[in-house]
Amino acid sequence: MKQRPFKQVDVFTAEAYRGNPLAVVLDGSGLSDAQMQHFTNWTNLSEATFLLPPTQAGADYRVRIFCPGRELPFAGHPTLGSCHAWLQAGGKPKGDYIVQECGVGLVKLKRSGERLAFAAPPLRKSGPLAEEDVSLIARGLGIARDDIVAHSWCDNGPNWRGVMLKSAEQVLALKPDAQILAGLDVGVVGPRGKVGVVAPRNDDIAFEVRAFFPGNNGMAEDPVTGSLNAALAQWLIGAGLAPERYIASQGTALGRAGRVHVEREGADIWIGGASVTCVDGTVLI
Repeated sequence: MKQRPFKQVDVFTAEAYRGNPLAVVLDGSGLSDAQMQHFTNWTNLSEATFLLPPTQAGADYRVRIFCPGRELPFAGHPTLGSCHAWLQAGGKPKGDYIVQECGVGLVKLKRSGERLAFAAPPLRKSGPLAEEDVSLIARGLGIARDDIVAHSWCDNGPNWRGVMLKSAEQVLALKPDAQILAGLDVGVVGPRGKVGVVAPRNDDIAFEVRAFFPGNNGMAEDPVTGSLNAALAQWLIGAGLAPERYIASQGTALGRAGRVHVEREGADIWIGGASVTCVDGTVLI
């Protein structure tokens, strides 16, 4: 075991302790998969990341992303939080973009004022869900089937099933049934106004988002989810259900205030947010 530089970062918020926390081990060299997984489980956070030298040409650093029980090929808030920690620790990108190497390949990031944003990786699976899945999700969310006005696969690493409800109020009122939704990653989005409106200005919120997934004690809810918002953005913008620039709120039901900034720029959809370092020091692993 040795001391390694460490940061705990709150992601998708400019106000500490109001976003989604992430543990970042800035030097993961020499650690086995089992050690990374054990440390991640110990943190009791949704994810922990371990930074390593890149192995692919063009990458600035490599990151391995773990959640309790498994490694993830990609996740959004660990991408932003790891990049924030890497830059704060003195990392310098080789080019105009910061390039992260992870399980899905190379992911580029950019700085936008006080925020970082990543280019949403392409969906591995898209298109409408099977009707039996939609009906199951409706029952698991405790709503009528007709309350789901649109749906799609949103698989970009995590195997999200995305559903849109009629309103943000419906999203916030959900009380999911862990037994019915067992084994499913479900992302729920609802508009705060009419679908397809002009892009909001300043900090106007266009959508409320919630993310449900299997946890250690049944169904868990993620405070703010970059991968889900990245997949939802590709679906919603592509289907004309959202403007090319909007802000999504997530975490409201958990007492958080996550803000996800979405913007389409050419062929890329950028998913951005602020990050705040809450713990800075070393860990013994």
